Amino acid sequence: MKKVLIVCGNGLGSSFIVEMNVKKILAELGKTAEVSHTDLTTARSEPADLILSAQDIADRLADHEAQVFGLSNLLDNARIKEILAGHL
Repeated sequence: MKKVLIVCGNGLGSSFIVEMNVKKILAELGKTAEVSHTDLTTARSEPADLILSAQDIADRLADHEAQVFGLSNLLDNARIKEILAGHL
């Protein structure tokens, strides 16, 4: 199963909200994936297939093995849906 990791600076509020949105969007798309959220430090060593984060965080994860997507707006569900549909 594919793993989607949502990353923010502290791994609390914003990443949790995006995680809930990602789960909802995956259900709409009929796709399954393991979805979790974490902080930047932990994300560096956590395996994943796809990472979603704010753009400034994404820049700091450029060397991660996962496909990393930076979002200019973490609540842009249309963009998140586009990414998930095309990369999972």
